Amino acid sequence: MVQRIDVTGADGVRLAAWEFREPTAAAAPGEPQRPGVLLLHGLMGRAFHWAGTARWLAERHRVVALDQRGHGQSERPATGPYTREAFVLDAEAVVEQLGLGPVTLVGHSMGALTAWQLAARRPDLVEALVICDMRASALGAASQQEWEEWFRRWPLPFPTQDAARRWFGEDDHRVERPDPGRGAFFAEVMHEAPDGWRPLFSRRQMLTARETWVHDAHWEELAQVGCPALVVRGLDGELGRAEAQEMVRVLPAGQYAEIPDAGHYLHYDQPDAWRAALEPFLDGVKAGRN
Repeated sequence: MVQRIDVTGADGVRLAAWEFREPTAAAAPGEPQRPGVLLLHGLMGRAFHWAGTARWLAERHRVVALDQRGHGQSERPATGPYTREAFVLDAEAVVEQLGLGPVTLVGHSMGALTAWQLAARRPDLVEALVICDMRASALGAASQQEWEEWFRRWPLPFPTQDAARRWFGEDDHRVERPDPGRGAFFAEVMHEAPDGWRPLFSRRQMLTARETWVHDAHWEELAQVGCPALVVRGLDGELGRAEAQEMVRVLPAGQYAEIPDAGHYLHYDQPDAWRAALEPFLDGVKAGRN
């Protein structure tokens, strides 16, 4: 069962949060509330990218996935802001307004950066952290220019959703070999417009959001995360092994997991291996709680 909950984010922006529940997941009267988990998607993503993960997490947790500002069914303010501060304050608002804290934050890519910035800023709200394929190093101006060029190459509108799936999974020049997980990821953020299939988000706004983090390194904030933290990378993802292991070293309570045969969208590529990596970590968090 999935329930939409509207939350007010920073600057009054309307955010769509989605709570995933098992039919028998509600706590009985007198029982403690299930521990909270907040799932934060990456740039261009949406809450429902976490559907598979959320369903098995909901067996033992209260699970909420957020459509971040500019994404999914949340508000897309024309003038933003789409700053790091805004994204972090939005996540903080969700945790506080829904009573999720102390929460386990699970973030993918940009969502992982938001998660560790919130964990550094508000340690009282965060019990544990999962960083999924996000770098702490600065990516630089060349990376931003590559994204601008990549966005210009998109053959919009796509005639069908399957055409979008094929392009992002096979035909995009950034794809070295067929990548079904990538294709599925992007197919889910397309909607049917009068002239064909187009993204749910504004590419201009995505570039604006990305501009606020690519020029800076984020090691200092990572070092301020005191809770247990798991860094997970796909073997063919964007986060290299050496950098991931350095992130684990910098984190005061860092752990490392690697998923073979997976790229950046590793929770799509290898959902069983993704679950196998997360569950021992979450069991450790539970044992520490008890």
